[in-house]
Amino acid sequence: MPLKIVTIVGARPQFIKAAAVSREILKHPEKIEEVMIHTGQHYDPNMSQVFFDELEIPSPKYNLEISGVGHGAMTGRMLEGIENILLSEKPDWVLIYGDTNSTLAGALAASKLHIPVAHVEAGLRSFNMRMPEEINRILSDRVSTLLLCPTQLAVDNLAQEGITHGVHNVGDVMYDVALYYRERACRQSTILQALNLADDSFVLATCHRAENTDDPARLGAILLALDSLSSQRSVVLPLHPRTRKLIGDYGLSRHLGRLTVTEPLPFLDMVALEQAATAILTDSGGVQKEAFFYGVPCVTMRDETEWVETVDLGWNQLVGACSDSILRAVNKVIQFPPAAVDSTPYGRGNAAGEIITRLF
Repeated sequence: MPLKIVTIVGARPQFIKAAAVSREILKHPEKIEEVMIHTGQHYDPNMSQVFFDELEIPSPKYNLEISGVGHGAMTGRMLEGIENILLSEKPDWVLIYGDTNSTLAGALAASKLHIPVAHVEAGLRSFNMRMPEEINRILSDRVSTLLLCPTQLAVDNLAQEGITHGVHNVGDVMYDVALYYRERACRQSTILQALNLADDSFVLATCHRAENTDDPARLGAILLALDSLSSQRSVVLPLHPRTRKLIGDYGLSRHLGRLTVTEPLPFLDMVALEQAATAILTDSGGVQKEAFFYGVPCVTMRDETEWVETVDLGWNQLVGACSDSILRAVNKVIQFPPAAVDSTPYGRGNAAGEIITRLF
């Protein structure tokens, strides 16, 4: 009888990571059966279904369609829905990714049913307990059986918390994804032509973290910086639906006039833009790493990052949400690009295979 794995996803970064592992699982149909649960955390078609289509991820067997509510209600409803499915499916493992409410709900549901949990991206820490993601990471790690770390620093973080059993540095599945899709994005995406952009002629920006979007002063400062930057070169801003709503609520829409604002973009279009950009401004953990993988300087509009390796290697600047700091950092990395890196701290691009090996 094949090993049964229930994979739980709910947000864009998880779809992308799951693509690498699901592709590896499909190489062993006689040994592994995967059942996927989509919690519905990202419900917009541009942030959900298009990723399953482009990344060739097997369609989820279950979609809980839980979104648009607060953290407590969302996590509670997911916990209930996942528990019912686990009781029915009786898997050997539950596989969770990252740091979302879907991650925590899956971890709690499985652990209470005494089903082993494997956590991909275990051990990451921003050391900012005001971030919901930090709470989700810590709690998920505490109840996981396998802690599948993307870097040695993540292993060290867990050791400092007294967690050493079941800990493995498998590398980063996002590096697997970057290597697999980078050429495909260049061939298949037409986003540069659609937006009338040339390589190395624009800055790509994203902003969705609650620490920025829920604070009118921080969001206003970020938009002011992007608006100022747009007087020098094109700024492309794929806008998360929630961020767009809050910009309107705060009366900040005036800052969008000169920007190239788009809806959330399909994965291959984002990869094409990331590779072609002069620099990337973001508050996304995943985009920070994608910038590093593609050799594009990054300016991170947060006060800390869980991906400190990108900072240590000079490819990522932490600037918070101060307009002047953002502009200085962007102009600096454009004028003085960082030095090339011979090796990566994120593994060799075979993390998905390492993960599957650990499940047997």
